[in-house]
Amino acid sequence: MKPAVRLGARSAVVLTIASVASLMMFVWPLLVRVEPQSMQHGPDAPFVFIGILPVLIVVVLAELSEGGMDSKALAMLGVLSAVNAALRPLGAGTAGIETVFFLLVLAGRVFGPGFGYVLGCTSLFASALLTAGVGPWLPFQMMCSAWIGMGAGLLPRRVTGKAEIAMLVGYGIVVAYLFGFLMNLWFWPFITNAEVPYHTGHISYVPGAPLWDNLHRFAVFTLLTSTAGWDTGRAITNTAAILALGPAVLATLRRASHKASYGELPTFAGR
Repeated sequence: MKPAVRLGARSAVVLTIASVASLMMFVWPLLVRVEPQSMQHGPDAPFVFIGILPVLIVVVLAELSEGGMDSKALAMLGVLSAVNAALRPLGAGTAGIETVFFLLVLAGRVFGPGFGYVLGCTSLFASALLTAGVGPWLPFQMMCSAWIGMGAGLLPRRVTGKAEIAMLVGYGIVVAYLFGFLMNLWFWPFITNAEVPYHTGHISYVPGAPLWDNLHRFAVFTLLTSTAGWDTGRAITNTAAILALGPAVLATLRRASHKASYGELPTFAGR
């Protein structure tokens, strides 16, 4: 089963470069010596956000130039972004209840990795405007969500039926924990004296310490502060939503993509 919006070679190159550059925005504090500060990413977050916008434009233009995305796909992108933005306030992250990701996974599955990447960014941006969630964390949330949508589009295409739903449930669980892992990483190197009452030991970033030592401290920090709570709540939400709504939503999106005939040029019968 092919994606409704195919991914061309130019788009694949753009997505690869954008993903590598985005990943560096998360991990660079582990590769160089930085000093913890209360401002965290406050000063540089606007520049990260400004850097994301041209990437989205380049991805869309690459898709358009290769015929993978047309006006109908752009219209669907706008509709799904609006729907996702409206869904997010239903949970808004309370206790890990995130209603924005299951539709992103399903749409990325149907429309492909390029579409999923852009949808992840636009969904989180639109929902942040609705929920007053604009802050230095927003560009990092947008990048994580873009990867979730792109990854859903890269899942094996031959899997169908109940096996497909099971695969998407498994993927939703994995990305729920990865999202929490990365969103912890964006601020962890910049906090000082991180500690929890039920753990003895240092779990803060240590400037200049070996990479693996800092990674170990970060893993402990994540396990103790978010894995059992926020991340598990997100995984449960993804699982329940995909099991309950997945088959119907997949069928609806595929029916819409079939009727719209994405990427097909119109033909005119002669008289």
